[in-house]
Amino acid sequence: MQSTPAIDMTSAICLAALVGLVVGSWLTTVVERLPRIMDYDWEAQFREWRGEDMPVDEERPSLWRPASRCPACQAPITGWRRLPLVGWLLLRGRCADCGQPIAWRYPALECLTAVGFAACVWRFGPGAQALWAMLLVAALLALAWIDMDTGLLPDAITLPLLWAGLLVNVAGTFAPAGQAVLGAAVGYGMLWLLFHGYRLMTGREGMGYGDFKLLAALGAWLGLAALPLMLLAASLAGALVGLLLIATRRARRGQPQPFGPYLAAAGIVALFGSGISTGWPF
Repeated sequence: MQSTPAIDMTSAICLAALVGLVVGSWLTTVVERLPRIMDYDWEAQFREWRGEDMPVDEERPSLWRPASRCPACQAPITGWRRLPLVGWLLLRGRCADCGQPIAWRYPALECLTAVGFAACVWRFGPGAQALWAMLLVAALLALAWIDMDTGLLPDAITLPLLWAGLLVNVAGTFAPAGQAVLGAAVGYGMLWLLFHGYRLMTGREGMGYGDFKLLAALGAWLGLAALPLMLLAASLAGALVGLLLIATRRARRGQPQPFGPYLAAAGIVALFGSGISTGWPF
């Protein structure tokens, strides 16, 4: 009886990149619509507290409908124009109806997701571990993008990501189970202490609670041993970019900057790095 040949690595990487383009296309919808859903829900809660109803003609936004539209003229994007990256390239970055430029952010997120998925297969090989890594990469890219746009890290992503990390590591996929639990607890606690220490000394808030949850999720996925370097790398990168923005007058001194993108980038680097310990006895 002949055994089924293992999938060729090059083919697996190419397939992962194609899947990444498709997932990245959906992520562009997530990063655009999820903050609007959050705004709607907050307004609905506020109106309920005041005993008011939401306007009848104001429908709650959805991740699934309507179909993608041009941000400028709201014309539906249909047919081949919806193809990830290819549609944008063939249209030369402009809407087919109104001719207005389509922001580079859409193909950029698609390409980043494709590269990230391909890297997951290259690093972990075709299999379940690579699929879990793709989930983490997709979530981190979405969180980074939303935080850059809005300064928010939605619980709708961070909390499921945290629990998924704990579930994945029941079998020690990326870190021993005990280290995953400690990583989640210590990750949250580290930023909680930094937050309150900074506020006590300066009277200002240096980060949001979403950052706590994101680092806790990274600790759940990658374990306690990965936390110090991730936090150090994210802090240094954030400080350097902040200084660069101030030097180029793109930001003012003391102006809040999102920390989530740096945590997400550090998490992706740690995921692909070889320094994650797996030899802990608990």
